Amino acid sequence: MNPTILSPAIIRMLHDKLYERRKVAALEIEKQVRSYANEGSSIQIQETVTLLARDYTLSQNPNSRKGGLIGLAACAIALGSQNIQPYLESLLKPVLICSSDQDSRMRYFACESLYNIVKVSRSDTLPYFNELFDVLSKLSSDPDTNVRNGSELLDRLLKDIVTETPAFDVAAFVLLLRERFYTKKPHTRRFLVQWLICIMSIPEIDTLAFLRELLDALFLILGDSSKEIRNMCQNMLNEFLVKIGDTPQRVDFNGMINIVVGHCQSPDTLIKGTALEWLHKFIKYAGPQILPFASGIVGAILSTLACEEPEHKNVKETAKMANQSLMKLIGSNYDQKDQEHESSLPLKEMVSVFKQYLYSKSTVTKCAVIRWISHLLVQIPYSIFNHIEQLFPEVMRMLTDHADEVVLKTLECLAEIASSPAGKPIDSKLSVGTRQNLNASTQSLTSPLVLNVYFTKFIHHLLELFKTDNNLLEVRSTFIIRQLCALLNAENVFRAIAEALCVEGKKEDELFVDGENPKFCAHAVKKINSILMTSSELQELRDKLKNGEGSETSDFFCCLYKSWCHNAVATITLCLLTQNYQQCCQLLNKFSDFELTVEFLLELDKLVQLLESPIFAFLRLQLLESPCRRYLTKSLYSLLMLLPQSRSFDTLCHRLNCVPNPHLLPELSEHSNSGNRLDDVDFDELFQHFVTVQRQHAAFRKHKRLQASAAIHAT
Repeated sequence: MNPTILSPAIIRMLHDKLYERRKVAALEIEKQVRSYANEGSSIQIQETVTLLARDYTLSQNPNSRKGGLIGLAACAIALGSQNIQPYLESLLKPVLICSSDQDSRMRYFACESLYNIVKVSRSDTLPYFNELFDVLSKLSSDPDTNVRNGSELLDRLLKDIVTETPAFDVAAFVLLLRERFYTKKPHTRRFLVQWLICIMSIPEIDTLAFLRELLDALFLILGDSSKEIRNMCQNMLNEFLVKIGDTPQRVDFNGMINIVVGHCQSPDTLIKGTALEWLHKFIKYAGPQILPFASGIVGAILSTLACEEPEHKNVKETAKMANQSLMKLIGSNYDQKDQEHESSLPLKEMVSVFKQYLYSKSTVTKCAVIRWISHLLVQIPYSIFNHIEQLFPEVMRMLTDHADEVVLKTLECLAEIASSPAGKPIDSKLSVGTRQNLNASTQSLTSPLVLNVYFTKFIHHLLELFKTDNNLLEVRSTFIIRQLCALLNAENVFRAIAEALCVEGKKEDELFVDGENPKFCAHAVKKINSILMTSSELQELRDKLKNGEGSETSDFFCCLYKSWCHNAVATITLCLLTQNYQQCCQLLNKFSDFELTVEFLLELDKLVQLLESPIFAFLRLQLLESPCRRYLTKSLYSLLMLLPQSRSFDTLCHRLNCVPNPHLLPELSEHSNSGNRLDDVDFDELFQHFVTVQRQHAAFRKHKRLQASAAIHAT
C-alpha cells in the first residue's frame, strides 16, 4: 500500500479538530478519487479507501476517526453509483464500526457518512441490509437527540431503497424483525413498527405469509406506554385484519389462533380488546377450521366475561359476539353416535374449561358456561354424553347459586340432560307429554318428551340439596319446581318427587331421601304441596287431579298420596282437591289418635285460608248440590272441630253457616253413598299406609324429645 496516496496537506487536515478543515480535506479526496475513477485506476481507489479505513476510522484519535468517516463518504460520492459496488464493503464496514462508538458526536458523523454512502450505492447496499438495519435499530433509541435525528434520515433513505427494489428479501427481513420485536425500548419499537408499515405498503409483498412470526410481538407492543406507538400498532393490526378478511384462504389461522387466545387474557385492556376482536374475526373467517382449538377459545371468552371493571364493557360485548359465533359453528354434524369414536371436537378439554369457570364469581360467566353445555346437549348429545358424569354434579351444584339467572339456566341445562336421547330411557310411567325446546333454531317449539335415567338422578340430587340446605328449600324450591314443571311436564316432576320421598334408606349408586328423617320428608311435602295448590303454572295438573278419570289419574293420585302421608294436612288437602271426601273424613277422624302439635294447627289454619281461595271455589259450590256433599260437609265440620278458637275457625264456621237448610237442597240420589270420586282406588290400603307413616313421625318426635331431655340432664 502506498502511504503517500494522500498528500501531507490532506492528511494534516483530516486529523484537524475543526470540522471545516476536515471538510476541505474531504473535498480534495473527492476530487482525487473521481480522477482515479475516470482513469480506471482501481488500485489507487482501493488504497485510498483502505488507508482511510485502517489509519483513520480505526485510529485512537477521535479527530482522526471523524476525518476518516468524512473521507470515506467523499470516496463514495466521487465513485458514484456506477463505480461504487466493488468498494462498497470496504466503505461500509469501518463506518458501521464507528456507529457504536462511545462518543455521541462520532455516532452522529457515522450516521452522516452512512447516509452519503447509501445514497450513492442505492440497491447495491441491500446485501448489507442486515448490518445496516441492526445499526439503525440501535441508533433509533440512542440517548442523543442529534444521533436519533441523523439515524431517521438514513432510515427514510433505506426505506425508499427497499420500496423501489423488487428483489428485496422479505423472509430474511422478517427474521430480523422477529429477533428485535420483543424489545421494550419505545424508540426501537417505533422504529420496528414503522419498518413493518413500510413493508406492508409494498403491493408485491404478501405480508400475511409472515404474520404468524410477528403477531405475538405486535400484541405486546400494543401495550406500550407511548400513545403514539400504541396507535401505530393498532392501525397496523387493523390493516392486517382487513387483509385477512379480503383473502382468508391465504391465512394460517391454525398457526396464529393460540397467539390470539393467549393475548385475550392480557391484563391490558387495549391488548385484550384487540385480541378478542381478532378472535371474533378468526371465528368468522376461518369457520370450522378452528374448532380443534375450541377449548382455548372458550376459555379466553369466559375469562373475559368474568371481568367486572367498567372499562371492560366493550371488551365483554366483543367476547359475547365471539362466543355466539363459535357456538353457531358446532352443529349436529359433529355428533358421534358411535360411543367407540371420539368427537372431532376437543370435548375433554372443553369440559375441563367448563368445570373451571363454573367456579367463577361472575354471574355472566357461569350463565355462559351453562348455555354452552345446553348447546352441546342439543347439537351433539351423544358426543357430550361421554363426559356427562363429570358435568352432571357440577351443573347440579349451580342450583345453589345466589343468582336467579344462573339457577334458571341450570334448570334448562338439567332438563336437556334429563331428556337427552343419548341417555338410557327410564322404564317407568314417566316421560309423558311434551317439553319446550331450548334451541330457538328448531322448527317446532315442542317435542315429544322421553326422559332418561338422569331425570331420576336429578330429582334425588335435588331432594338431597333441599335436605342439606334448608334455605334452598324455603326460598328457592317454588321457583325451581315451577320451572321444572314448565320444562319437563308437571306430572313427571311431581310423580318423580313423590316416588323419591316414598323411598326409605339408600340403595347402591343412587341417592334417596333418608327414611330415618321424617321431619325433612314432612317439611318437603308441605312445601311441594303448597306449590301444587297455588302455582298458576300447575293449573292443568290440578284440573287433572280434580276432574281426571281412569286408571292413569288414579295411579297418579295414589303415587302422590303415599308420599303426601308424611304431612297430614297435605294429605287432607290432596283428598279435598281430588274430591275424595269420604277418605278425607276418615283421615280427620283419625287425627284424634295423634298428637296435635302447634305446627299441625298452624297448617290447618293455612288450609282454611286455602279453601277460601279461588282454587277451591268448586268445593264451596259442592256444599249446595254435590251428590257427595254429605262427606264434604262432615269433613269441613271435622276440620272445624280440630281448629282452636281463631280467625280461621270463625271463617270456616261462617262459611258452613252459609249453607242452606238441608231440606232446601236437592235430594241425594241413590248413588250418593260413595264419598270418593275415584272409585277404582283401594282407599283402605291408603288409609293404613297413612296411619303407618304418621306413627313413624310420632315415634320420631318422641325420640327427638328424649334425646333433647338426655342432653339437658347431661349438661
